[in-house]
Amino acid sequence: MARIRKRKYGPGVPPPQERKPFRDVSTCFREIFGSKSYKVCVDGGFTCPNRDGTCGTGGCVFCGERGAGEFITGNGIREQISSAMEKARLKHRAEKFIVYFQNFTNTYAPVPVLRAKYDSALADGDPRIVGLAIGTRADCVSEEIADLLAEYARKYYLQIELGLQTSDDQTARRINRGYESKRFTQAVEILRQRNLNVVTHILLGLPGETKEHIIRTVDFLNRHDIQGIKIHSLYVLAGTRLAQQYQNGEFEPITMAEYVDWAVYVLTHISPKLIVHRISGDCAREMLVAPEWIMKKKEIMEQIIQTMEKNGWKQGEFFSEQPFQIPSEIFQKPK
Repeated sequence: MARIRKRKYGPGVPPPQERKPFRDVSTCFREIFGSKSYKVCVDGGFTCPNRDGTCGTGGCVFCGERGAGEFITGNGIREQISSAMEKARLKHRAEKFIVYFQNFTNTYAPVPVLRAKYDSALADGDPRIVGLAIGTRADCVSEEIADLLAEYARKYYLQIELGLQTSDDQTARRINRGYESKRFTQAVEILRQRNLNVVTHILLGLPGETKEHIIRTVDFLNRHDIQGIKIHSLYVLAGTRLAQQYQNGEFEPITMAEYVDWAVYVLTHISPKLIVHRISGDCAREMLVAPEWIMKKKEIMEQIIQTMEKNGWKQGEFFSEQPFQIPSEIFQKPK
């Protein structure tokens, strides 16, 4: 007997992925590549300058020993890509793929080493691989590295993902980011001089941050020539310094209601031209310490969309290129 799928959103109400009031990456990539595309994550064997002693040790307080690659499996770069592509083909029916160098700082090496690693990802000439995404830090972008990246941009789709997290330098010191926000400005200028796509990561709920910090970070981003944004929800990962702070009562995650409120603010105040690559975080359940709501990705998405729909808002509804003056009523907590 055929299995009957239960309608979750009521008659006439499409699921959230079909009603996004923002420029979601899936739709944009389908327009660019002509079919469903999927990012496959690889670990290129890099580290970070705030882990190896160059500008600090231990890495960012929220980052585990595997960096952002809790879901990455496999050994060599080619093996990782082949395995991830097959899984994405079967699970998501993906036809085109972007290789995402995700773990740690993927421009933190001499140019010949970087070239060898990037070339390894493209060595088979697989026509299904249409692009590269390179995750890195603003203090690891130089003119020489940008020239190398520009070579790949002539043949493939290329996006450089900069982990800003916050524009507040005091918070940056608190989380051991290891560089001031002015380095982000310099990195964006270097990359955009070569017409390279820049995707910026921000984290909502960082230790000591309030909605005012989010407002200032958005205002900071709006004064930069970036092409995309990833909005992450901060979670506590086992084995991190943030986990120690949480267990010692020194850090408390924000609530889901606060996250939804802050994420909606970001979406309605960024440029309507930006591609939104993510609006929540991902964590392997066995590694999650807190908060539990982080695992409810569909519910988070639904609440964000419902809030925007209820108010008739869309991405960039309140976008302005002028510096924003923050009214006091903006700091009222969501009910």
